[in-house]
Amino acid sequence: MSGWSRKDAGLFLLALAWLALTLGARPLALPDEGRYVSVAWEMLTSGNWLYPTLDGLPFFHKPPLFYWITAASLGVFGPHEWAGRLAPLLGAAVAAFTLYGFALRQKGATVARWSLLILVTEPFFFAGSQFANLDMLVAGMISATIVLAAEAALNAERGRPYKGLLAAAYLGAGLGFLAKGLIGPVLPGLVMIAWLAWNRRLALLHRLVWVPGLVLFLAVAAPWILAMQARFPEFVNYFFIYNQVQRFAESGFNNPMPFWFYPPVVLLLILPWSWWLPAAWKRTEWDVEPRPTIRSLMWIWPAVIVGFFSIPSSKLVGYVLPVLPALAYLIADGLARRWGGVAPPRVLKGAAVAAGVICLTAIVANNAFNHKTNKSVSSLIAAQRQHGEPVVFMWDQFFDVPFYLGLEAPVRIFDDWSPSNTSKVDNWRKAMADAGAFDPARAGQLLVDHAQLDRVLCGSPVTWVIAPAGTEATNVFLKQIPPFATRGATRVWRVTRSAMSASGGCRQMPSGDLTDRSAPPRPRG
Repeated sequence: MSGWSRKDAGLFLLALAWLALTLGARPLALPDEGRYVSVAWEMLTSGNWLYPTLDGLPFFHKPPLFYWITAASLGVFGPHEWAGRLAPLLGAAVAAFTLYGFALRQKGATVARWSLLILVTEPFFFAGSQFANLDMLVAGMISATIVLAAEAALNAERGRPYKGLLAAAYLGAGLGFLAKGLIGPVLPGLVMIAWLAWNRRLALLHRLVWVPGLVLFLAVAAPWILAMQARFPEFVNYFFIYNQVQRFAESGFNNPMPFWFYPPVVLLLILPWSWWLPAAWKRTEWDVEPRPTIRSLMWIWPAVIVGFFSIPSSKLVGYVLPVLPALAYLIADGLARRWGGVAPPRVLKGAAVAAGVICLTAIVANNAFNHKTNKSVSSLIAAQRQHGEPVVFMWDQFFDVPFYLGLEAPVRIFDDWSPSNTSKVDNWRKAMADAGAFDPARAGQLLVDHAQLDRVLCGSPVTWVIAPAGTEATNVFLKQIPPFATRGATRVWRVTRSAMSASGGCRQMPSGDLTDRSAPPRPRG
C-alpha cells in the first residue's frame, strides 16, 4: 500500500489544527483541569521537576509525564489555558498519526483519510484532545503501542522488517507507563494476546516479546520509579498497590456505575458516527484479509479495553478514550467496503459537518452553562492584591486559583485535618492527607486546623481568604467582615489586621505571634 505523501501530511496538519481550534476557548474545568494544571504550574515555579507536588506536597496519584509536558509548555508559552492543554493535544496527535500511518500502509488512502476524518470529528475525541487531564495522553500512547505492535506482528508474519516498529511499540508502552501507570503497557499487551489468540497466531508472541524492546521499556519507565523509591520508602506501596491495584479492585471510589455503563456512553459520545458502526459488522465481497486480520484487531481492541474498565465499580468516561481510534477505523473501513472504496461525498461530508457542529456546540455550551470556575474571582483578587500578601483557602481546595493568580508558593488550607475526616471519602482532603504523609513536616505548615485561622489573619497586614459561600458561619470574625467578592459558590475576603482587631481579634495574642509564618520554600530538584 501507499506511504505518506504531501497531501497526507497536509491532511494530518489540518486535522491537528482542527483539534487545537478551541484549545484556549474556555477556562480550566474544576476539579480535574485545575488540579492537573496547578501541579504542572508548581513544577515550573518551584524548579522541582523530579516529582509532582500538589500544594507543595508530593502527589503520587499518577506518574509525571503529563506534568513534565505541561510545565514545559507553560514555561515556553506562558500561563495560558491553551498552553496547559498541549499534553492532551499531543496524545490525540500521536493516536491520529499512528492510526493514519497504519491505515495508509495496510489499507490505502481512502480508508486512512476517512479514518482520520471520523476520528478527529468524533465529539468524544475532540473534547478529550483539549481536556487537561491524563486520559488523552495515555490514550494516545496506548493506541500507538497497539498499532505499532500489530503492524510489527503483521510484518513478521509476512516476512517483512518489523523490529523498528516493535522498538517504537515498546517506547510507546514506556511512555504510556509514565503517562498513567500500569495500563500503559498492560492494555496493549492484553489486546495483542487476545488478537493473536483469536487468529490462532500466538506463536508470533515469541517474536514480539523482544529483549531489546524490554530493555528500552525499562530504560524509559524504571528510572523515575527507582528515584522515587529511593527518596520516599513508601512510594512503591502507595503508587502501585494502592493507586494502581487497590483502586481498580475495590469499590468505594469515585463515580460507581453498572457493568454495562461504557458501551452506550461511547456510542452516544461519538454520534453521528456511531450510526454507521453497524456497517463495519456486515461482511461483503470486499472482506478478503489474510490472518491475522486487521478487522478482527479493530473489534478486539475496544472489546478488551471496555471489558477491562467495566470490571471495577468506579467508571470515569475518559478511561475508554483509547477505543476511539479503533472505532474510527471500523466505521471508515465499513463505509469503504459498503461503497466499494468510492467516496460517497454527500453522506460523508454531511456526517462530518454534523459532527463538527456538535463538537463546537459543546464548547459554546460549556462556556454558557459552566460556572464552576474561579477565573473571574481570581482576576478581581489579582487587580487588588499586593505582592507578598498571603492567600489562604478554607474548607475547600480551589485548584485553579494558584494558576490564575500566578502564585509561586503553596497555599495554606484551613480545614478539619483529623484522620477521621480525611479517610472517610475518596476526595481532595484524602488526596492532600495522603500527600502530606510523604512530607509530614511540610504538611504541618500547609494543612492547618481551621481553629488556627484567626492567628494567621492577625499575623499579616492583609490576608486573602477564599472559601465556599456560607462557610463564614464557622468563623466568628469572618461573619463580621464584609466579603470582598462572591462568584458563584466561591466567596473571598480581604482581611486586614486592623479589621480583625476592630472585630475583637488579635487582642489576646502575644506580640511575637503577630508575624506571619509563611510556608517554607518549596523543594528544588
